[in-house]
Amino acid sequence: MTQHPNRLVHETSPYLLQHAYNPVDWYPWGEEALHKARREDRPIVLSIGYSACHWCHVMERECFENPQIAQYLNEHFVSIKVDREERPDLDEIYMTAVQLLTGQGGWPLTVFLTPDLKPFFGGTYFPPEDRWGRPGFLTVLKAITALYQKEREKIVEQAEQLTQYLQALQQPRPSSELLTRDLIQRAYLSALQSFDREHGGFGGAPKFPHSLELSLLLRYWHRTRDADALHVVEFSLEQMARGGIYDQLGGGFHRYSVDAQWAVPHFEKMLYDNALLVWTYLEAYQITQKALYRRVVEETLDYVLREMTSSAGGFFASQDADSPDGEGAFYLWTPEEIEAVLGAADGAKACEYFGVAGGASVLRSPYTLEEFAAKMKMTISECEGWLARVKEKLFAAREQRPKPARDEKMLTAWNGLMISALVRAYQVLGHEKYLHAAHDAAHFCLNSLYRDGALKHSCKDGIAKIPGYLDDYAFLILALLDLYESDFDLRWVHAAKTLSATLIEKFWDEHGGGFFFTSSDHEKLPVRPKSFYDGATPSGNSAATMALLRLVELTGDAALRVKAEQTLRLCRDFMEQAPQALSYMLSALDFYLGPTTQIAIVGARGDARTQQFVESIRARFLPNKIVVVSEPGDGERAALIPLVQGKGLVNGAPAVYLCKNSSCQAPITEITELERGIRSEGL
Repeated sequence: MTQHPNRLVHETSPYLLQHAYNPVDWYPWGEEALHKARREDRPIVLSIGYSACHWCHVMERECFENPQIAQYLNEHFVSIKVDREERPDLDEIYMTAVQLLTGQGGWPLTVFLTPDLKPFFGGTYFPPEDRWGRPGFLTVLKAITALYQKEREKIVEQAEQLTQYLQALQQPRPSSELLTRDLIQRAYLSALQSFDREHGGFGGAPKFPHSLELSLLLRYWHRTRDADALHVVEFSLEQMARGGIYDQLGGGFHRYSVDAQWAVPHFEKMLYDNALLVWTYLEAYQITQKALYRRVVEETLDYVLREMTSSAGGFFASQDADSPDGEGAFYLWTPEEIEAVLGAADGAKACEYFGVAGGASVLRSPYTLEEFAAKMKMTISECEGWLARVKEKLFAAREQRPKPARDEKMLTAWNGLMISALVRAYQVLGHEKYLHAAHDAAHFCLNSLYRDGALKHSCKDGIAKIPGYLDDYAFLILALLDLYESDFDLRWVHAAKTLSATLIEKFWDEHGGGFFFTSSDHEKLPVRPKSFYDGATPSGNSAATMALLRLVELTGDAALRVKAEQTLRLCRDFMEQAPQALSYMLSALDFYLGPTTQIAIVGARGDARTQQFVESIRARFLPNKIVVVSEPGDGERAALIPLVQGKGLVNGAPAVYLCKNSSCQAPITEITELERGIRSEGL
């Protein structure tokens, strides 16, 4: 018998469409569902997940396709399904509620609400029946129904208390304590305590990349030259690059490792993880010039351009953990499969290199290139050539397999992160294709995701909907500033200024300071959240703070610095108490404390000497800087960017001005002088 579709069939989200033929009478979040709950006085079961989530698919198969469970849901609840990537505000509010109720969180997120949307019970994955020490979903549903019918007052009281606590969390008080480097020092010491000295990274299984924390440690190293800080970063990056969390054939990182050794990943690939890891590997490459870091950046961005880029120019959200042959099947290899592609001799050698001993295995690299070359009695060059041929053949064979599903919605915030990754890679590595792809994505965001003076959050099948959130504005402003420092086109600065004005108008909290996660255009919910803690991406407040601080240095708009400082003060105690959860805010603090180096290059952009100056600066890890290139007599640029006012050529030749705190050194006209000047400034 063919199952009739539910209301999700009219949605564009791939995650919601995956549930469109469940027997559960699903509603999307909206007035129809909320009105039904109020009219019929039914509790709401809110299920939140995302397309690439393996356990979301498991719960769908076990529970939401189960006729008995579906019938019970339909008779006693209003069931609402939400894609967390489309509605991060709902995810933020109700994930925090479940964490407070249970001490843990994750996806799928299952939350029970009163008809006025206040949470009173929740959890994550529930099996269909009692097992593994977890109550079955049907058991939970029956218990909730009984409580709702017999102890309504108790439920309403608990929901009200929890909601009031959630509201209080959004209003921390600004600290009167000083904003100092001691906060960054504390973060470093905290990172050292949790650093896994055997396998790299932080903590145990499951293990996430923590790219923001690694980038903060590089900033600490830049200030202090503390060798341990650099070692933590390098060892972690090398272990990840050699582990199963990194796709050894196709490039790109999986979301996390289920073990402490980085060997077996959770197989979904997220756009944001790959963007942020490119940031960190690039910074490590600038410091060390190690070929491994460059290779990881190039392979990861090749993966993004090949697999995650739409014809419209934007970037897709994710690739699923599952493929038609099962979870992770696309990435697994047996010795027999490898030998069938490579032949017996090369196959045996490849199994040794990739750690494939028997059964279906994730490819990893237990050996460094040097170790494997020595083991096989090959030169480094011979080993590199052999490995390149082996990877090419295995990749071609893997391309014939059924691929994991791809979530093709495009999110403004995540596109902003990837634009930044691409243009930073262009700056450091010089590949024009990265700049072209970033241009395409920026045009897509500013044309398809910007309507009536405001950003939209997501786009799928040409339909842009949902007003933009704080992350969308903050990440895109940062991307536009990175774009400006790549091609020095003023349109990016104009766009960044326009978005920053909207950011302040729609998100700034005039009473408590800081930025709300939702804009004044969003629907009113029981809680208007503020995001202070980093998740897999920077918190909205930290990204907004960094964006405003960079704009201040570029445009001289002191009012922006005031708001950035207010936000830093609002988060000061958080940075002290939980530094590893505020890594990007601490990076913003590092920028705020400065001194920031302002670098003005005056010269024709086509002049070889101008380009030489630009390339010399880009080759170095200089985290707290802005760079401006100005043609002689460029009045528009001088009006927009005070730094270039009154600066010109020297004896007709391009010149570099190194400035701090509005004070500039004598102009530099030789590359050797520039390098000496950078060293003398401690850069």
